[in-house]
Order: sequence, then structure tokens, then C-alpha cells
Amino acid sequence: MDRLLSCRQVLVVEDEMLLVMMIEDILTDLGCKSLSSAATVDEALALIAAQAFDVAMLDMNLNGRDSHPVAEALAARGVPFFYVTGNTGHGLRDGYADRPMLKKPFRQEDLIAVLVRLQDQQSSSPRG
Repeated sequence: MDRLLSCRQVLVVEDEMLLVMMIEDILTDLGCKSLSSAATVDEALALIAAQAFDVAMLDMNLNGRDSHPVAEALAARGVPFFYVTGNTGHGLRDGYADRPMLKKPFRQEDLIAVLVRLQDQQSSSPRG
């Protein structure tokens, strides 16, 4: 389990820097090969256009802006992603309701469980 993300490239789209630092520590401990973070929709879109990612975690609200364009870009590239949100009243967008969602604040174990779920889904579904 401690090498869950071995050789994986992860994108973290989150505007709370303390949370980003905590997530980076957890992902590094899990063996993440490369970690990129973005605090805005525009930064995230630029990273998605420039790099390949194995998985992404996406805050639903980035400094008051809906992150749906980032979800669309990730889906278009076939990057598995999950949502992270502190807003319990914010629903998932059409087309992405099947994506895992992690409620803030979350525990390390919760993050690991979502990553395991995504990894299991990837290994059980054909890539195309």
C-alpha cells in the first residue's frame, strides 16, 4: 500500500495551499513519481495541455470559479479523476456523477481509499 502511486504522475487541483502541502506529503509517501499542482482553472488547463497524468484530484470550486472546464479536459484525455469539496450543497455535474468525491476535511485513509478505488477501476476496464 505504501507504494500505491509508484511511477504515477498526479495532478492536484486545489486552491488551499495548506491542503496542497498535506496532499503532497501523502502522495509522496505513496510513491508518487511526479506531482503537479494548480490553484486555478487556467493553471490546471495549462498543465493538462502540457503534461500527461495518470490520475487527478479536483476541487469543485477554485477561488469561486467552477472547476467544470478542468473536469472536461481531464475526461477528454481519459485521465481518471475524483472530486474534493468542502461544500456539501454543491452537486456533481451531469456526466461526472459517477466520479468519486472526497469531502473536506478528509483523513489520509479516505484519500488512499479513493485512490485504490480509481486504480481498481482502471485495471478492470479496458483502455482505449
